[in-house]
Amino acid sequence: MLKKIKTEVCASGQYIPMSADKARRVIDQIRGRSYEETLMILELMPYRACYPLLKLVYSAAANASYILNSNESNLVISKAEVNKGISVKKLKPRARGRSYPIKRTTCHITIVVKDISIDEYVEADDIPWLGLKTPGWKKKYTAMAYYNMYISGGVWDKK
Repeated sequence: MLKKIKTEVCASGQYIPMSADKARRVIDQIRGRSYEETLMILELMPYRACYPLLKLVYSAAANASYILNSNESNLVISKAEVNKGISVKKLKPRARGRSYPIKRTTCHITIVVKDISIDEYVEADDIPWLGLKTPGWKKKYTAMAYYNMYISGGVWDKK
């Protein structure tokens, strides 16, 4: 009997303080590439979006090595998507007691890494733990890699 096993692991970062369009410009370059090639591209690109993406790719690779016991040389970025987050609205003081609204856009980034050395379908007799039911807390494999800096109040603290 053939059973389908998990070959993909994801890492997601939420409320990253940058525009979704600026992050998509970098995401389009790394989609479908291998793990080592992705690291070289992100380290050499001159965009600000590369640093949070680099952290997410590292996190996805760590998740894959922990969950799937896979080697980093077998990993490929299978899916990478950027969604628009909330806009944090702030007021900046201006001249003569007036205020000026500022919108800081955020984005949510999800990176899915696939191990190409693992077959998707295997015999149930080959792996003894495959027939067991996984617990509820192990069903979703994500890791938050970025802390929300707006909650801590560290953006507009100048007095």
